[in-house]
Amino acid sequence: MNTTLSNPLVSVVIATYNGERFLQEQLESIISQTYTPIEIIAIDDCSTDNTFSILNRYAAQHPHFTLIRNEQNLGYQKNFEKGFALAKGDYIAPSDQDDIWLPNKIETLVNNIGHHAIAYCNSAFINSESESMDKTMNDIKILANFDNPIMYVTGASAPGHAMLITRQLALDAMPYPTLVSHDYWLAFVATFNSSLKFIDEVLVLYRRHDTNVFGAINSKNKVRENAQQRVQKARERVQLLYQKCPDYLTEQKQAFYQICKSYESYSLSNNFARMRIFFKYRKEILSYKKRNELRRCLYCLKVFFRII
Repeated sequence: MNTTLSNPLVSVVIATYNGERFLQEQLESIISQTYTPIEIIAIDDCSTDNTFSILNRYAAQHPHFTLIRNEQNLGYQKNFEKGFALAKGDYIAPSDQDDIWLPNKIETLVNNIGHHAIAYCNSAFINSESESMDKTMNDIKILANFDNPIMYVTGASAPGHAMLITRQLALDAMPYPTLVSHDYWLAFVATFNSSLKFIDEVLVLYRRHDTNVFGAINSKNKVRENAQQRVQKARERVQLLYQKCPDYLTEQKQAFYQICKSYESYSLSNNFARMRIFFKYRKEILSYKKRNELRRCLYCLKVFFRII
């Protein structure tokens, strides 16, 4: 690990899977960063296209580039976890395989992270042809300095592609569950002892195309689930959050416990309890949604009838 206070080592961890279409453009943006020193760790999750060949070519050209190919497909959460465990840097920058980083991304995040566990930036959307879509992440979701684990009851808006995280946070978050995304989990854990620092500057061109793992603008790529599956996943999610939330956060731990109990069934008592806890923490739970107070209240009324 680099111990130079002015220029700590940053590990860029890129998780790849069948990403040949846009990968080279992203790799060029990473090696062109203004910040030094960095190491690049690419973990390929058994790609069947030319992804590994592209990575291999870059690894041969750049001594600070480490390439690993999984023997079996791990899925993106565990693939990132593997890369984070190998990182030597004081800080880690997770990378998707299809975006474009502005040259000063890492430098700006390092200069702003301070005592925070996570610093993250705004992103501008581009299409598959690298053309601007005239929309930023902050246009569709609230990006802020999230500081309370209750803010992650139903969702989050600090995307991994925009993050710089401390290595300690990456370790504290292990093992990474497959039920939720790695960035959701990292941000949740970060709020236990710290907070997220949002830098309101576009430092990433976030590509939207038909093979994205997640869709920030639309949901056409989401796996279709029936109502019973969605409810079961919601129950498992809040149970996961409750179990991970540390006991010393007494109020938050109790809140997660109450939510878990209210998610057990659609009984009248559970419905009222669920609605009551959502009303009490509506500011925190809906902190990432662009909603006025009326719509926040309507959302809380909805949970009387639905487990979200």
